[in-house]
Amino acid sequence: MNTPKSWSIDENTKQLVIKPEDETDYWQRTHYDFQHDNGHFLFQEQHGPFQLKTKVHLHPLHQYDQAGLYIRFDADNWVKASIEFMTEGENKLGAVVTKQGFSDWSTQPIGDDVTSISFRLSYIDPVCYIDYSLDEINWYQIRIGHLPMVPKTVPKVGLYACSPIKAGFSAAFDYLEIHSISDDRTKVYG
Repeated sequence: MNTPKSWSIDENTKQLVIKPEDETDYWQRTHYDFQHDNGHFLFQEQHGPFQLKTKVHLHPLHQYDQAGLYIRFDADNWVKASIEFMTEGENKLGAVVTKQGFSDWSTQPIGDDVTSISFRLSYIDPVCYIDYSLDEINWYQIRIGHLPMVPKTVPKVGLYACSPIKAGFSAAFDYLEIHSISDDRTKVYG
């Protein structure tokens, strides 16, 4: 969705490298009043309870350059988890849950030296679990959000990258893992 003009598979690292275009983002109304639905999104459709994981390396240049994981029902109902670059201060872990056309953004500082991070999103209707890891062994919760399945839709799940201000940065993804999980919520973190 919204294929970037510049993307490639690095021959040496085998990473997917995306260079987002100017003024790309996913955001709906809250606080800023604007609507953006033009980020770059590599996805597959996924039925039933599922989990997706990736490791992303951010090579940022401008405020809010971001990359991570995304689950989308439609333009008004989705969730994204990312590392976001801050030109002043520490980079942020960001989790946006958008329901019925309004985005709800939660953040926490991650440090200005952290530009590589792993994300894990688990979805058991109507709950989305968002975790991160610096070593892919120890996982830490960022957020648990309520995001009910939208009738007559199949979630699209995968990788995303955006450059809300100006193009120039790149995001490299080591892998994308997507698999079905049990609907037993007590096993999400097991």
